[in-house]
Amino acid sequence: MGYKKIEHYDEATTLNLMVNYKNALNLLGENANREGLQETPKRLAKAMQFLTQGYDLDAHAILNSAKFHEDVSEMIIVKDIEVYSLCEHHMLPFFGKAHIAYIPNGWITGLSKIARVVDVFARRLQVQERLTTEILHAIRDTLQPLGAAVVIEASHLCMMMRGVQKQNSVTTTSAFHGEFQKNETRSEFIKLISADLD
Repeated sequence: MGYKKIEHYDEATTLNLMVNYKNALNLLGENANREGLQETPKRLAKAMQFLTQGYDLDAHAILNSAKFHEDVSEMIIVKDIEVYSLCEHHMLPFFGKAHIAYIPNGWITGLSKIARVVDVFARRLQVQERLTTEILHAIRDTLQPLGAAVVIEASHLCMMMRGVQKQNSVTTTSAFHGEFQKNETRSEFIKLISADLD
């Protein structure tokens, strides 16, 4: 019958979260039993499980599932990978783009696996700095490339909606390994992710 998307949620976890979210709504001064909010605790319980599914995923297994021996030693870049995560300090979203490169040392992986590795670590309570290095370490440890690089640019709602309320700020983090620690290679990478190749 064609493709069918199926989502699975742990029933006990969902029920426990629903109780807590209903209590939270009431503590915030809302009436959790009013029509518009009756299903909100359930929806929120499922949403939070979806947004934190990375705890149940293994980045190394994902990369290894499409790991191929290939005699290639040129830079491979996957840029503009959408990033959606939750800041662990306020549990508010931060979002942006990741740019990832590696120089193979006998092994390559499927391009979609690079994007999936981003989700493995982004779908957890995070800080952008750790997210950047976790992605780098997964690629480095699994593919053992000559070099790897990760740059993430993101906007943080914890800065935009509350606190300093700076709506136009963007945070950039980077992590480099191996050949990318050399100025020439790093500069080539930065130039390529900055270029509009249309």
